[in-house]
Amino acid sequence: MVVLVAQTTTVHSTMAHRLLVRRILTLSVKDLRCVPASTTSSFSTSLRSATTPLTFLSPKQTLPCSLSHTSRRDVSFNIQDQEDFTERVLKNELPVLIDFHAQWCGPCKILGPRLEKAVSKQKGKVAMAKVDIDDHTDLAIKYGVSAVPTVIAMRGGNVIDQFVGIKDDDALDSFVSKLVGQ
Repeated sequence: MVVLVAQTTTVHSTMAHRLLVRRILTLSVKDLRCVPASTTSSFSTSLRSATTPLTFLSPKQTLPCSLSHTSRRDVSFNIQDQEDFTERVLKNELPVLIDFHAQWCGPCKILGPRLEKAVSKQKGKVAMAKVDIDDHTDLAIKYGVSAVPTVIAMRGGNVIDQFVGIKDDDALDSFVSKLVGQ
């Protein structure tokens, strides 16, 4: 009986850690607030200490500016809300691919990573926004998304091109290259 309780606690603890890591990895840039490097020494010291428990920052606390983004964050980003969409897509100086997808969509899970790969080949000449249609139904309706995956290419806030469904890698590369070249 004791062993069963210990195993159950370990499973729940592992699941909690995975959820925490997933949440941290999906933070948007606006979720992170920076402070000057001179004030971060106690923060970084507490992170290195094995005896210091992990605590969550209150909304008034900030993280050090030395946090770096992973290459995946540079390639694509998740849209958080309408304001985020306006700032990061409509006002973006770069062309933007918008991947309208859903968690339950099998083809979306296939297309997403392949689309990110095609975008990363452009080395910063194009951005990619991911919009979950279940979380942002208003955006899906506004852009006429009736099936997923739907990919819309925008430049300067204007729709340039779009497609629905899965494409092979060559077609994706061509689609992204065409957007960059226009």
